Amino acid sequence: MSNRRLALAAACSAWLLLLAAGCDKDKDADPPAELIDLEPTLEVRKLWASSVGGGGEKLRLALGIALDQGVLYVAARDGKVEALDPATGRAKWSADTKVDLSAGPGVAGGLLVVGTNDGVLVALETATGKRLWKAKVSSEVLAAPLVAGDRVIVRTVDGRLRSLDAASGKEQWSAEEIVPRLSLRGTAPPVLAGEEVLAGFDSGKVMAFALATGDVLWQTPVASPHGRSELDRLSDVDAPVRVDGGDAYAVGFQGRVAMLALDSGQVWWSKELSSYRGLTLDNDQLYVSTSDGVVTAMRRRDGTVVWQQEGLKRRGLSAPAVVGNAVVVGDFDGYLHWLDRATGKFVARERPGDARISATPVVSDNRVIVLDDGGKVVAYRSGDKIAGR
Repeated sequence: MSNRRLALAAACSAWLLLLAAGCDKDKDADPPAELIDLEPTLEVRKLWASSVGGGGEKLRLALGIALDQGVLYVAARDGKVEALDPATGRAKWSADTKVDLSAGPGVAGGLLVVGTNDGVLVALETATGKRLWKAKVSSEVLAAPLVAGDRVIVRTVDGRLRSLDAASGKEQWSAEEIVPRLSLRGTAPPVLAGEEVLAGFDSGKVMAFALATGDVLWQTPVASPHGRSELDRLSDVDAPVRVDGGDAYAVGFQGRVAMLALDSGQVWWSKELSSYRGLTLDNDQLYVSTSDGVVTAMRRRDGTVVWQQEGLKRRGLSAPAVVGNAVVVGDFDGYLHWLDRATGKFVARERPGDARISATPVVSDNRVIVLDDGGKVVAYRSGDKIAGR
């Protein structure tokens, strides 16, 4: 990363923090929406709570929860990684990587990989937590690595996508996309779709690469730079692409949400919308947390807006997750909000702790499991509607 880009990023850091809280430069005087009193209509019960350490509350890290083969894996800024039973929260093992972590874990096929701000990747065995290898990449890792068979795919903030050998950490191929002089702090995690790897870039493009070779298969602009200033022209795609069947769904900051053909990148439909957190899908709809904190539900087949919930504006929302008949999102003040999937109305609210919830909640067997920025892990079960409400 050039000194010029670092200087620009430092000069604009306060503005970018406002973005992270769900504000934009035209509304930075507006306070976050106040939460209204809620009489819950959905029964939500706390199951367990645990902690995996902390230290990342103010750093806008990409640490989260991974669920693989019925086991939860969590990582903390201070280097601790744990495997948890999702039913009880009990640790199966705990490991200290002895580095300050910034992204991950990415988990599959018996391998867990985490990354650091210094461009270091650490691979652990999922069964025991034993360290298998350590590798250096070109720059900061701010997206969970993708474990795909015998490969580990990692996206770094310098615009590079790399494939490493899953057994040794040795580089196999690399690809690169231009990075604007100014961008949001964050990168989109790579996503596997058959023999392709999809990833968003700071240029506003979603790109597909051949898993075996790194060859570019297609590229589609999702967020196109526009405006007079560099701030106006920010157009990152920092959220993961969601894939279902032959379709891919992507969203960009100051851009649009779009449905793409997985084989060609052709845009089937698109709507103007801005998000740096991302979206999730069910069979009929997609749900997105916008940059200004509006949760929006859209029909998957044509992008028609079904409902919008504006009661969480400027509350720095996480990406949404679907659980049962509800959509759940976290906010900057440590609250979890359950919204009715059909109407967007609030149906329940809980507060696991007082630290920001940046990571997307994980759903397992009707349980919602959340990791806050302080390293607290909490699980809830949502049940039936409360009688009479």
